Amino acid sequence: MRPLQRMGRQAGAALLTAMLIVAMVSSLAAGMVWRQYRAVQIEAAERARAQASWILRGALDWARLILAEDARRVGNEPETDHLGEPWAVPLAEARLSTFLAADKGNADDGPEAFLSGSIHDAQAQYNLRNLVVSDPSSPGAAQELATLVRLCESAGLSNDVAALLAQKLRLAFAKNEDNSDGLLQPKSLAQLSWLGLQPESVERLRPWVTLLPTATPVNVNTAPREVIAAVFNTDLATAERVVQARKAAPLRSIEELRAYLPPNVPLSNERAAVKTDYFIVMGRLRLDERVLEERSLVRRVGREIQVLSRERVNLVLEGSR
Repeated sequence: MRPLQRMGRQAGAALLTAMLIVAMVSSLAAGMVWRQYRAVQIEAAERARAQASWILRGALDWARLILAEDARRVGNEPETDHLGEPWAVPLAEARLSTFLAADKGNADDGPEAFLSGSIHDAQAQYNLRNLVVSDPSSPGAAQELATLVRLCESAGLSNDVAALLAQKLRLAFAKNEDNSDGLLQPKSLAQLSWLGLQPESVERLRPWVTLLPTATPVNVNTAPREVIAAVFNTDLATAERVVQARKAAPLRSIEELRAYLPPNVPLSNERAAVKTDYFIVMGRLRLDERVLEERSLVRRVGREIQVLSRERVNLVLEGSR
């Protein structure tokens, strides 16, 4: 083989080797850059999650403070909870970027964060836990079932839904030996599907029912007219009179209802009240392109506010997809 041919082949092999080395180095560099990019993304997500958790916990503490202060009673003022109190005023969306910015003097460099929230009376709705009674054949059990039947009618559902829900709830919360089907005890409305209720039926009932840890009366100062009509077995027009009357002056006792209800309607402190023990605190944080919502169930015992459960939902704004 001639020397020039050998040199040409050696040069070609060297060039090919160099190209392979460059390709390998480029691949390795691209992989390292990608891993670094992913690490930065993960760190940013963790930082945003921590910030969101702190802010929403602060919103919950704000709500607990308001409810604790509301528990203060001046003189002989009766204990009532109504929609004219400070806790019922929602917190409008407020910009929090100033507090989250690394440089306090340059808040524009911080993430766009907005917080809003509200407090709702959990006893403004009919508590499905009232259906759980020791004796299903008692008059009280029949009365509670009739209330749920009327709510199902308002929601456009059949009476079979009410009967099924009452039966399954009683079995789920029964003693172990009575719960032969092994039904799980639901803690929220979304978990009613465990009992065989269709999600569509749950959504139809959602505006008027709730599920609390214990049986509770309905607060007539905050309940919608459909719930009032179902509890007292009256028409919507009568229930609307109660709603309009409480706007002028909140009811101070159940006995004041007699002026607006038919004379034959029985009144019971176990089924209706003018004060509330359970509240739902809603917090909503909009951070950059994500929205984080938290729903907390709290119980007020005197001035102590107990947090019973917290649910968090991550959402993505439509424009950011």
